[in-house]
Amino acid sequence: MSAESTAATEGVLARVALRCAAWAERWFPDAYVFAVLGVVIVALAALAFGATPKAAATAFGEGFWSLIPFTMQMAFVVIGGYAVATAPVVSRFIDLLARVPNGGRGAVVYVGLVSMLASLLSWGFSLVFGGLLVRALARREELRMDYRAAGAAAYLGLGAVWAMGLSSSAAQLQANPASMPPGLVEITGVLPFTETIFLWQSIALTAILIAVSLLVAWLTAPGGRAARTARDFGEAATKAEAPALPPRARPGEWLEYSPLLTVLLSLLAFGWLFGEFAGKPVVAAIANLNTYNFLFLSLGLLLHWRPRSFLDAVAKAVPGTTGVLIQFPLYGGIAALLTKAAGHGGETLAHRLSEVFVRVADTDSFALVMGAYSAILGFFVPSGGGKWLIEAPYVMQAANELHAHLGWAVQVYNAAEALPNLVNPFWMLPLLGVLGLKARDIVGFTFVQLVVHVPLVLGLLWLLGMTLDYVPPVLPAGG
Repeated sequence: MSAESTAATEGVLARVALRCAAWAERWFPDAYVFAVLGVVIVALAALAFGATPKAAATAFGEGFWSLIPFTMQMAFVVIGGYAVATAPVVSRFIDLLARVPNGGRGAVVYVGLVSMLASLLSWGFSLVFGGLLVRALARREELRMDYRAAGAAAYLGLGAVWAMGLSSSAAQLQANPASMPPGLVEITGVLPFTETIFLWQSIALTAILIAVSLLVAWLTAPGGRAARTARDFGEAATKAEAPALPPRARPGEWLEYSPLLTVLLSLLAFGWLFGEFAGKPVVAAIANLNTYNFLFLSLGLLLHWRPRSFLDAVAKAVPGTTGVLIQFPLYGGIAALLTKAAGHGGETLAHRLSEVFVRVADTDSFALVMGAYSAILGFFVPSGGGKWLIEAPYVMQAANELHAHLGWAVQVYNAAEALPNLVNPFWMLPLLGVLGLKARDIVGFTFVQLVVHVPLVLGLLWLLGMTLDYVPPVLPAGG
């Protein structure tokens, strides 16, 4: 295929994606509206199947605050990731990484690889780290790197594999019974990481997704004169990051600018972490979401060195947690409506939905059916952890009845849930803020990724799922 025909093909795909994104930006309401609509729809469905208004209201009210620990844990995933990514020493490391690529197209693939590997540790860290890496590369004029394609590559961590890593909200939730909403733990039991993200099938799926995503990034990255560099999007995109710490203005700020408090607090924090990891297997220690967040916060504080620098980073990260803080209580209410508001025959809506899954799927096809359903729902409920709280009660009940592997059911959700992220502007916002771009600038490239990923992910979920056998739920002690 000639360069001209390849460019023309890419142009058609990009135009289609841009039109889809423009339509979504014009007609899709805020994610909060989707959460409220979810409450209303589930409440009406519960009433339609025989639940009384009092039962529905009671379930919603009791479930509303049931996810406060998990809500704060997810907010701290964002804060901790941002704090680490913006630390001065990490910024210098990013500048060092930016020296590696030798060409524009290779730089795009390089960004995608770094972003996806970073997302396996923390999706919040991946977005900021990837964006800062793109900006550092953009300052190398000799690369002639397409700024849009590089921005899309920086988004691949969240758009392709983040949910297969340590910050997977579904896997973290299932490994921490104290964070689960009422009713779910009785259905699923406790699923440690060894039954979800550390299954060999999960690792194989993740490796394939990374390889294919990088290939697509290479094939769709414009080169030569077709590339639009950062300078085409304004000077702000090419400027180095401003110094993180303004000069001290008052004597009373001495402790804010001194590393003394950081050293003392770090001794306590890392002393506890050392004991935690020394006394438990690494997998068991990191599976505790509180330990995971504590590690990132402690590392962020230490890397910023001075309290003022750390607090400035936290202040910049907090706006990115708004959606989590205001939406997750609503998802808690939805989960309670699904599992606690009994209707005719004492059956809940979750039980009735599980019966639908059982009728349309069998043990072998369950992964395919659940994956397609989760991907479609993800276009309307842009929240990894929140959406799992909606789906888990009935899809996991169906998995039990069909004798499908429960841990793989979580991974089916994780892999399929990431698909709509590739074109959903909701999750792009932190990255776009770093890059100074709009969703329409990168969605043309991520749309091509979506077209490739949909059949690949669903096919692999089905094939790999057939290699696993059902294991009954393991309830926590006293459960």
